Amino acid sequence: MEILKVSSRSIPNSVAGAIAGAVRENGNVEVQAVGAGAINQAVKAVAVARGFLAPSGIDLICIPAFGQVLINDEERTAMRFICEQR
Repeated sequence: MEILKVSSRSIPNSVAGAIAGAVRENGNVEVQAVGAGAINQAVKAVAVARGFLAPSGIDLICIPAFGQVLINDEERTAMRFICEQR
């Protein structure tokens, strides 16, 4: 499964395009975000991606989960959004 990493400076429309492309190609994608700002941008991107995919008849669903990632040799808690078509 492809992993997209989102930061607080990510542009939601750009991330949404990447999500839509990955779902069209693979059927699923994982979006990872660490921190409140990054999670906010990721959630907005998932909402926009649903709009991008809906005209194609793809119903995008998102399953949120926690995960651990290494950043600068430090373990941090990340939000993982598993996005797939239904």
